[in-house]
Amino acid sequence: MIRLEKRPQPSRLWSALTPVIAVVLTMIVGGLLFAALGANPFEAIRTLFWDPLFHPQFAGYSRPQLLVKAAPLILIAIGLSIGFRAGVWNIGAEGQYIMGAICGAGAGLALYPSDSVLLFPMMILAGALGGWAWGMIPALLKTRLGTNEILVSLMLVYVAETILGSVSTGLLRNPEGMGFPGSRNFKQWDAAHNGELIANTGAHWGVIAAFIAVIFAYVLLSRHILGYQVRLTGEAPRAARFSGVNPTRMVLFCLGLSGALAGMAGLFEVTGPAGQISIDFNSGYGFTAIIVAFLGRLNPIGILLAGLLMALTYIGGELAQLMLSLPAAAIQLFQGMLLFFLLAMDVFTNFRIRFGQGAKT
Repeated sequence: MIRLEKRPQPSRLWSALTPVIAVVLTMIVGGLLFAALGANPFEAIRTLFWDPLFHPQFAGYSRPQLLVKAAPLILIAIGLSIGFRAGVWNIGAEGQYIMGAICGAGAGLALYPSDSVLLFPMMILAGALGGWAWGMIPALLKTRLGTNEILVSLMLVYVAETILGSVSTGLLRNPEGMGFPGSRNFKQWDAAHNGELIANTGAHWGVIAAFIAVIFAYVLLSRHILGYQVRLTGEAPRAARFSGVNPTRMVLFCLGLSGALAGMAGLFEVTGPAGQISIDFNSGYGFTAIIVAFLGRLNPIGILLAGLLMALTYIGGELAQLMLSLPAAAIQLFQGMLLFFLLAMDVFTNFRIRFGQGAKT
């Protein structure tokens, strides 16, 4: 008989190996999936992970896109990871991302065609406040009424998507767009455009903000008393209460911070790569960031690396669809496998396998 025996302490070795093993297993099972779809599995894996960086024809375009795709994932995942460490489960970052984009873009469009140097910083602040306010809804409902933040934050994603569709065809629609849905194009408005800071690198203000968030989170969690309280709340809630940590304030802080970072990510995206508020603006970054957070072991440095890896699968997935005619759903399934295998392998961090009748339970 095979049994799982709980370890006295989580295994540091398995904790370090789990992301690597999860990536390897994802490649193996993903290769089988691609083979079932009629593609060469080795060619598909190469297209996903190698060609975006080294293909002579596509690498020149793909490499700068790595930072463009990774920035919102890292920014959102940093905020989520702090909440997850405290046992606050924000699953609705996609909605906060959308509302940040709407509020930030709306604040800028209200002042069109201003060319003030203060316009873009004001839009960043408005985007952060929009995401923060949307994150405060599940936070206040949890602390006041005892609701489940997982369900509330997730349901609010669909509310945000409805609002996005409404403002794209109504309030924020371009009055010079001949009736087509979508706002003005920020790429044609220099004061509000989040363009490249260094040519041919893909680095824009969102990338800078992502790196700042990584540094901030690292210092917070490893050097600040608040970071200690976050970790203590997640690992030993009862001890945290006895030590004077206010659980209500912790919920408000975690959901507010993750909402603000997700809102900023939405603003940087709508004023940069996306260019405008549109019906299909949301791209699933808020959900993918959950995978990034766990793949990075809720560690800021790990999240930075995991964000770059996930961005690589986005870019490689686009190449695979172009070159190998693989369906987009297969690429999304491949990305989802990462989280599945990561959670599956995490069992061995806290449990060891025992064989025989005498094994402990």
